Amino acid sequence: MCPHAPKSPSPRATPEGIVHDEKAQLDFSQSMSYGDYLQLDAILNAQKPLSPAHDEMLFIVQHQTSELWMKLMLHELRAAIRCVAADELGSAFKMLARVSRIMEQLVHAWDVLATMTPPEYSAMRPYLGASSGFQSYQYRCIEFALGNKNAAMLQPHAHRPDLLAQVQAAYEAPSLYDEALRLLARRGLAVPASHTERDWTQPYAENAAVEQAWLVVYRDPKQHWDLYQLGEELTDLEDAFRLWRFRHVTTVERIIGFKPGTGGTSGVSYLRKMLDVVLFPEIWKLRTDL
Repeated sequence: MCPHAPKSPSPRATPEGIVHDEKAQLDFSQSMSYGDYLQLDAILNAQKPLSPAHDEMLFIVQHQTSELWMKLMLHELRAAIRCVAADELGSAFKMLARVSRIMEQLVHAWDVLATMTPPEYSAMRPYLGASSGFQSYQYRCIEFALGNKNAAMLQPHAHRPDLLAQVQAAYEAPSLYDEALRLLARRGLAVPASHTERDWTQPYAENAAVEQAWLVVYRDPKQHWDLYQLGEELTDLEDAFRLWRFRHVTTVERIIGFKPGTGGTSGVSYLRKMLDVVLFPEIWKLRTDL
């Protein structure tokens, strides 16, 4: 055969042929399918726009998917708190790293919502009533688990005893940082009793002695390696949380400017105040004093 003669074309694989060759299961009349396992009928039918506005679907999906990520975040945070309390730091580190990555997903979700313009939002805003993101009970449980306690934030859930019980439990429990400080004390570091046995419902108050305890860790990482790593996991987490809050502020300002929020807050001004909240103050201060 002439080496320059055109070769016969190879038979082209078709999607149907590939599926047949792989012996993929195609009949799910008697077994569980992908959609069954994920309960996609319930999930994909949970979007119920109230307005005729095209962009309301984006608004609903954005917030519903954020709530799903927050569900996973709470699952990981609660387990991490239990692990820190039990001195199981290896497991806690994996969970806290996952929480930080989830927070990154939430940060990037604002990029999609930011494609909504002011006129597009205005077309659907009247249909939101008094509903607002600060009423999210999952978000409130996350804030409480991270130590930002505020009794007033229980009230939006008073009409739902089942949800109030969850938020109340998070409000009354030691936060992640509380358990971290109790761990430092168990390891022999000089954390004052005022910060290891206190009223967990009160907002955390920065303490110079706590910073000194962390400084012992950071000045000798090899001696206190797992505590040093815990400090850095907390830093990563708060760093990611700050970015989420910042993107929230900028996205809201981009879409509604300085109009009041639907839930009665001052809107952007309220969100900017949240940027000043520091969850783990000694972890940040020690960087200056180290």
